[in-house]
Amino acid sequence: MENRKEYAVELKHNGHNCCQAVLVAFADTLNMSEDELRKMGAAFGIGMGCMEATCGALIGAQMVLGLAKYNGKPVIREAADIYREFTDKSGAGICKVLKGVETGKVLCDCDDCVRNAVEIIEKHLENA
Repeated sequence: MENRKEYAVELKHNGHNCCQAVLVAFADTLNMSEDELRKMGAAFGIGMGCMEATCGALIGAQMVLGLAKYNGKPVIREAADIYREFTDKSGAGICKVLKGVETGKVLCDCDDCVRNAVEIIEKHLENA
C-alpha cells in the first residue's frame, strides 16, 4: 500500500479507534478480514479504554508484529525494539502521558501516534 500511514489516519477519523486503525491498515499484509481486525482491536482504544495504559496505536503495531512474524519462536526482542522506537518518536507509550492529561502538554496527538506506529511496523515488516 502506497501511503498506509494516511490510510490508517483516515480509518481513525471514520469510526476506528487507534488500535483498529493500525490493524485494519495492514489487512492486506496479514491476509485477514477488516472485520476480524476491527474485533481484535475493539477493546484497545484510548489506552485500553481509560487512558491509563499503553497507546492503542502501539498495541496495534505489536499485534501486527505477532500476526505477521510469529512462527512458534518469540518475537519479544523485536516487540521491545518497536516499543522503544515508538516512545522515542512519540515521547511516551502511555495514552494519558501522550495526550498531556496531567501536564497539559500534548506530546503526540492520536493521528501522529497512528502514523508513527504504522511507520515503525512497516519498517520491521520490510526487514523480515
